[in-house]
Amino acid sequence: MPIEATARILVVDDDAVTRRILRGYLQRAGFVLSEANDGPSALESMGEAPPALVLLDLELPPSDGYEVLRKVRAASETRDVPVIVLTARDGDAEVEQAFNEGADDFLRKPFREVELLARIRAHLRLRRVVVELAAKEHEAQTLSDMTRLLASTLDVRKVLPEVTRRTAETMRVGRCSVVAARARDENGWVLAASDDPSAAGRPIELGKYPEIQQVLEDRRPLVIDDVRTHPLLGRLREAVAHARWPRLTLVPLVEETDAVGVLFLRAAADRGPLDARELGFCQTVANAVAVALRNAGEFQRLRDERVAFTYARYEAEQRARVFERYADLFESASDGMVLTEPSGLVILANPRACEITGFSAEEMKRAFVQRVVTPADRGLVRRVQRVLRGGEFPAPMDVRVRRRDGEVRTLAISLSAVVRGEQAVLVTFRDVTEDRRVARELSQTKEFLASIIESTPDAIIAAGLDGTVLAFNRAAERVLGYDRLEVVGILSVAAIYPDDYARDVMRRIRATPEGRLENLRTEVRSKAGERIPILLSAALVRENTSPVATVGVFSDLRDRLHMEERLRVAQDQLLLTEKHALVAELAGAAAHELNQPLTAIQGYAELILRRNSDPALVQRSGEVIVHEAERMAEMVRRIGKITRYETKEYAGGTKILDLDRASEGDSKPPSKPPSKPPSTPPATSPSLAPQSAPSSAGLAPPAMKSGEHGPG
Repeated sequence: MPIEATARILVVDDDAVTRRILRGYLQRAGFVLSEANDGPSALESMGEAPPALVLLDLELPPSDGYEVLRKVRAASETRDVPVIVLTARDGDAEVEQAFNEGADDFLRKPFREVELLARIRAHLRLRRVVVELAAKEHEAQTLSDMTRLLASTLDVRKVLPEVTRRTAETMRVGRCSVVAARARDENGWVLAASDDPSAAGRPIELGKYPEIQQVLEDRRPLVIDDVRTHPLLGRLREAVAHARWPRLTLVPLVEETDAVGVLFLRAAADRGPLDARELGFCQTVANAVAVALRNAGEFQRLRDERVAFTYARYEAEQRARVFERYADLFESASDGMVLTEPSGLVILANPRACEITGFSAEEMKRAFVQRVVTPADRGLVRRVQRVLRGGEFPAPMDVRVRRRDGEVRTLAISLSAVVRGEQAVLVTFRDVTEDRRVARELSQTKEFLASIIESTPDAIIAAGLDGTVLAFNRAAERVLGYDRLEVVGILSVAAIYPDDYARDVMRRIRATPEGRLENLRTEVRSKAGERIPILLSAALVRENTSPVATVGVFSDLRDRLHMEERLRVAQDQLLLTEKHALVAELAGAAAHELNQPLTAIQGYAELILRRNSDPALVQRSGEVIVHEAERMAEMVRRIGKITRYETKEYAGGTKILDLDRASEGDSKPPSKPPSKPPSTPPATSPSLAPQSAPSSAGLAPPAMKSGEHGPG
């Protein structure tokens, strides 16, 4: 494992604020932290356990950082520990002196977090490289020495104690031993042990060492961090409860394609697991030992056991005749059934088993179960076999098999004894491929729905019938200010709704036939006590027609209400503007329409006053006055009867109200004007014809020019 991954950093600084800042930086980066506020305590801490790196302030009581730096470099335990000097001093002399005293780097305060962490990681990587190079050099020399030692004699037993001793020293473990054994053996024997010369030749019962059995079967290294908790050693829990060396590493000794032994390393818990480089060293030692043993003829006994295994297979075929009478029981079984040896050799198989696997009865007989099991599950089969050899039957399990046609199916299998006194196992199985596929799809659907609930912008809260919150999505956290860990299974929905709103919502839901409530405007109460307006939809959750929970989905209306208020103000302002424009247009139309009859009335009234000696003129002028007055009355009446808004063009492009169209259908024509208009007044008299536009004075009559005379 890289040094920087678990590095312990020692911070030496008398300033508590600086230590607190550094603590935050380093803890966020994942480093282990130690602190010291003066030089003596820093040196004491390093003497107990050298850190991976030191951050050293130069201004320390009672001695400065230079003195601490000199002592660190003088001690053999801390000579190679990287030291980064931190100081607020600004002179170049301090930099030069710090490096002269042995500092690896220099950083002025205040410093940036990213720069500090980058320099720390760079120095830790450099130190890791140096340590690894030294270790590789030592291991290479050790391997060279042991290889020469193994090749120097044919009596391997004499040199194995030295090989195990040097391996234990190099790997820093409590014990290293070489065990000779092979898969399916009941016993093995110790060839050498680093801490016990008398162990050579000692037999061991492999049933008590499932870790050795697994390595022999898998032919792959096995690392066990703690024998007291590892599942492989579950049935030996009491025996290993007080193990002296709980950490195990086993590397197979492989001859051609068979494992014929293991290199067995035991270490204390504080040793830490072997890294890839150390495992490679052990594998090289194991390979060298395997070659030496093969050359010395130590594996002849293992070859003889192959003959014994062939004989055991013959005996199994003979015993198959004993079980033939049970074959009729298999014929009507709806599940697949096979009768096997503990080793996995099939003795009998029923038709359903052949149908499921695609193999014929003859192909199934005298074949091993491992033949149809997929490579990914063969390790599971081997573990089951180890349990069976211990006299126990494992719990039902799923195993993937490959049919004869190549299709992979999932089988649910169970194992049991078949005949007392016979070492045979009845394996019952059925095809559950579709069941497991449906289960996976349901699980994926559940995860998909959960992701939808979490990503929806609406808040969702589910509660039991007692009111306890059961579900609380991210949107609900955002709206209400709660963390779901504070709510789910703890808080009641009554605490979320103000006053008695929760009871009222529940009453409304139950009052509907379908148990559903939609688009209800109500309020909730946030963690801070704020009353938040919401739009709520809620419903009962039923199971077999019986309500089991409630779920509510609501949207925060605060933004919407603010927007509605702004819209209402804008509409009011627009309406007021439209009213002002309407009043202006109405005033322009009234001025336009009333100005003409008023001008005529005023003009003819003035003629009457000036020419009252002409009765005919007076008569005609009176008729004009009456007619124009009626016009004015009619205009006023139309203004009072306006039913719609219609405009027309006016001088200069201005629009005014069109009284005729605005009051269409409700107009009353004025009396007809005199059939014979009055005689044209003299040129000097004012014009009495209706004006085309209102005067500048609104409704005032046209002014008389200076010196003009009315009719005589």
